Amino acid sequence: RSVNIVAFGNERDGFSEDNQQPSLIWSYLGRSALISQIDSSLSASHVGNPVFTEYQACVFGNVRLVVHDCPVWGIFDSDWYTSCRLIGGADVIVIKYSVNDKISFQELKDSYVPMVKKALNHCSVPVIISAIGARKNGVPCTCPLCTSDRRSCVTTSEGVQLAKELGATYLELHTLNDFYIQKYFGGVLEYFMIQCLNQKSSEKMKKRKKTQKCHRVKPPQLEQPEKMPILKGEASHYNADLHNLLCCCQCADVAFYPEDLSTVVEAHKIILCSVSQLFMLLFGVKSPSDIHDASIMQLAESLFVVEAEDPLPSSPRGVQPYVPPVRVVVKDSVFCSCLPDFLHFIYSGAFQWEQLEEDIKKKLKDPEKTEHVLEKVKCILKTPGKLNSVKDCRSHQIKRLYNTSLRLFFNTPVLADVIFKIQGATVPAHRAVLVARCEVMAAMFNGNYLEASSVLVPVYGVSKDTFLSFLEYLYTDSCCPASILQAMSLLICAEMYQVMRLQHICELYIITQLQSMPSRELASTSLSIVSLLKKAKFHNSDCLSTWLLHFIATNYLIFSQKPEFQELSVEERNFVEMHRWPSNLYLKQLADYRNYIHSQKCHCTVM
Repeated sequence: RSVNIVAFGNERDGFSEDNQQPSLIWSYLGRSALISQIDSSLSASHVGNPVFTEYQACVFGNVRLVVHDCPVWGIFDSDWYTSCRLIGGADVIVIKYSVNDKISFQELKDSYVPMVKKALNHCSVPVIISAIGARKNGVPCTCPLCTSDRRSCVTTSEGVQLAKELGATYLELHTLNDFYIQKYFGGVLEYFMIQCLNQKSSEKMKKRKKTQKCHRVKPPQLEQPEKMPILKGEASHYNADLHNLLCCCQCADVAFYPEDLSTVVEAHKIILCSVSQLFMLLFGVKSPSDIHDASIMQLAESLFVVEAEDPLPSSPRGVQPYVPPVRVVVKDSVFCSCLPDFLHFIYSGAFQWEQLEEDIKKKLKDPEKTEHVLEKVKCILKTPGKLNSVKDCRSHQIKRLYNTSLRLFFNTPVLADVIFKIQGATVPAHRAVLVARCEVMAAMFNGNYLEASSVLVPVYGVSKDTFLSFLEYLYTDSCCPASILQAMSLLICAEMYQVMRLQHICELYIITQLQSMPSRELASTSLSIVSLLKKAKFHNSDCLSTWLLHFIATNYLIFSQKPEFQELSVEERNFVEMHRWPSNLYLKQLADYRNYIHSQKCHCTVM
């Protein structure tokens, strides 16, 4: 048997010079005739938390007494969990204060009494409020700016009012002598300890009788459902796709030459324009009036010359005419020699600045030339109207540009070289992005297919909204389906074009949405999970179909009542029955237990 006492507050006068005054709790433990075997090693040290002291002793002979003395109210501010745990485990609570410290009393009343009431939460724990000390009469301050006076005392009526708020017993201890400690405070505290022990003995006896009366067959244990298969996401290969586009030079529409035309480096307008305002100006995407930065226009004029294009021969309607790459002459020979490194930097995501610096240093082996080239690169990547500093180009501060900048060219005719016709509408796109991001489209536009030479490409089997979401993923490497059905449509489109990562993203979205659906919503929804299962199987989404079967089995009691449950194949039905939750064995054991309870005519504590 044990009694737990928690004491809060400081009985010492905060403005007194006597810091050696013993505490109320320690005085009681040391003087009470009923207390024995005080553990002095714990009383002198902090246990667990530095804001309270724990005392252990024996009371009434063999009852274990544990006291937590918390002189600092800050425990409620710094560690609410610990304070609630202490109050929750207390059999008696003691709140103490000095009658000569009005400021601390007011703080206790305004800030911490509401917290104590909240922590008690209607628990019937006895509370003792102890007002300690002899009041020192002083002349209160008459300054209108003072809200309280340090020398003013806490009156008896204020203490009684505080006790009423907490439903507590109020005691005034003028001094910590034998009478006040043993007879007055000790008598009240020991009364509450005896009441607590009697209550615990009574509850223990009731529990023992109840156990003896209801000692019968235990209810069946419901095991947890089987763990569903975990679907892992696929890492993005967005930057790698675009870097491969540079290496294979498919759909290149820009050719850079030195002034002597001795070499050529091919690239793509849309990639260059996605990272640089200068290239937008160079290829006519933006006019000089849109740039508002003279340094960019000056660099474009001094560094590049775009040769005039020859007129294109006429071609049959709907047939893609051959358009040779735009010829751009690089006037600066040093920069031209580093152009391949610059393009690799851009096509890799424009965030590996330190690697670019290292590559140019190795190639040029001249600090002045290296700095010259790097300054031009920074100016090319510069945002109009902003200063260009070296720190802006560091790897940890540059954002990956494609998934934000390529979005500017999504579903716009700017630089578009292919138009998809779908459900009577047209959607412009860019072959370079499509070829880089989708192997099926790469084969379609570069092979011996009709689409390779057509400007207008019809699309069948998907809706316009779904196809737009598909293209948005190709351009931005992200997708946000609006619903489970839209995610399934996008999954089907991704499977049709063999974009596996998008398929996995849609699978994860469907699984996440279904997992977060409450049982009540799952029972009332018109969404057919079996229909999703059939589509997932038909479109080779093995991970999703396996997960959906487990999902149906785990929610067997819901889905077995739906008409769509009958649409499962024999193989699927067998799987669901084998992995159903709760199992047939548990339901049989539960029925037997209910029959037993009714036969004994005893109230079932579980059901």
